[in-house]
Parts: sequence; C-alpha cells; structure tokens
Amino acid sequence: MLYAGEPGLQLTWMDAKIGDWVVTPRIGKPVEINALWHYALACMASWARTLNDARASADYDREAHRVAGSFAESFWFEEGAYLYDVVDAPDGTPGARERRVDSTLRPNQIFAVSLGTDLLDARQARAVVDTCARELLTPLGLRSLSPRDPRYAGTYSGGPQQRDAVYHQGTLWPWLLGPFALAHYRVYGDARHAQLLLAGLAPHLDEGCIGTISEIADGNPPYTPRGCFAQAWSVAETLRAWQALQHAQSTLSHLSPDSHKVR
Repeated sequence: MLYAGEPGLQLTWMDAKIGDWVVTPRIGKPVEINALWHYALACMASWARTLNDARASADYDREAHRVAGSFAESFWFEEGAYLYDVVDAPDGTPGARERRVDSTLRPNQIFAVSLGTDLLDARQARAVVDTCARELLTPLGLRSLSPRDPRYAGTYSGGPQQRDAVYHQGTLWPWLLGPFALAHYRVYGDARHAQLLLAGLAPHLDEGCIGTISEIADGNPPYTPRGCFAQAWSVAETLRAWQALQHAQSTLSHLSPDSHKVR
C-alpha cells in the first residue's frame, strides 16, 4: 500500500494548515489514498486486457491483488464497525498507539465501497455505509468528522484561522454525497433510493449562488452554506453519481422478469 508524509506537511484533500500547525495530520497510509491506489491498479489491468497486453494485465492484476489482500486486514476496525482513517501512522489516536492507527471517524473510508472494487466483504461494506449514514450524513453532504468526536465543530465561522481550524473537523462537504450515494447503491442495490439521497441538494440550488452547489456547509442544522458559493467538485461529483444511478435504473428497467437478462 501507499505510505506518505513527514512532520509539518499537510497531506491529501484534508490539507488545512495554520502556520506550522497541520490541523489534520495524516502521515502514514490514508484509507482513501489506498482505496484509490487499488482502483488505479484495477483500471490499468482492465485497460491492458482491452489492449491485449497479457503481460501488463497480469502484472497489474497481481499488484491489485496484493493491495486487496492487505487492505481490509489493515484498515478494518471491528470494534467501531468502520475503517481506520490512517494506518501505520507515527503515533495513533489515544489508546491505540500500539497499533499505530488513527480511528477518527471520517468520511474518507467511503471510497473503499463507492469505487466498486470489492476491497471489503459484504458485511464490512454495509457497516461502512451504515456507520457513515448514522454519524456523517446530512441532506447536503457528509460531515468531515463525527459529532461524537470531542474535536467536532459544527459551525464554520470566524476569521481565517478560526475557519481553517474547523475546515475538516465537522464542516460538511457536498462533494462527498456523490460517492456516498454510489456506495449505498453498491451495498443495498436500490438505485432509486440512492439517487434520492442526492435530492437533498435540490433546495440548496436556490441558496448561495443560484443553480449551483457550494463548497462546504455547517455540520449542524440548518446546514448553512459556506466557503466558495460555486464549487466544481461539488457539482461534478453530484452529476457523476446522478448519471451513474440513472443509468443503473435504466438498465434495470430493461431487464426481463423471466430471464433476468438485458434485452
């Protein structure tokens, strides 16, 4: 798996830094980076097969299999029924230093399910979705930290330093709603319901900048929009998930009830 980081360096999309203070240090093996790494290897193997490159496809398949073999064993947090946010960290969360893991409940784990590469067994995948739904899901997106965490901040306000300090400590991010909806579909198989999870964004289209989606919002109700009022990845991930789920429903509508084959 992929390891990265050094003291004083902010990593991944959770990159807030105030002076020398890295707000969310993620040195080690971040969960979403390694889920994406496995996805990249699987894609390369598939593309190599399309190009009839048997040697390359075998190489990428072997590497993807190695990552998959380590992923659940390394990241699965049985007690919490979700995935560690970082493993092999220089020092883990209090009480978990011996294992060198960060058990902070964050939304980064959702990519281990949404990408659809079977990194987890069915029980684990469903537990990840259910835990994220219970702790992080809002109508506008996923919170960046569980409200049960003592570091949780449900309001994004104040000056630049105050805002940066809570940027990924409870502030919700609409762009994560797309991956969550896809993950929900993968474990529950209900494309219509998964698409309805995105419908909470509809009223938001009349807030902030009309017709588009904001960068962030408060983690606490009423989920006031904050940050950039028109964010590209919020729009892109919503549309990507919506279209994928629309396609899934269209495909299912053409299934024969007798043969269960696509007409």
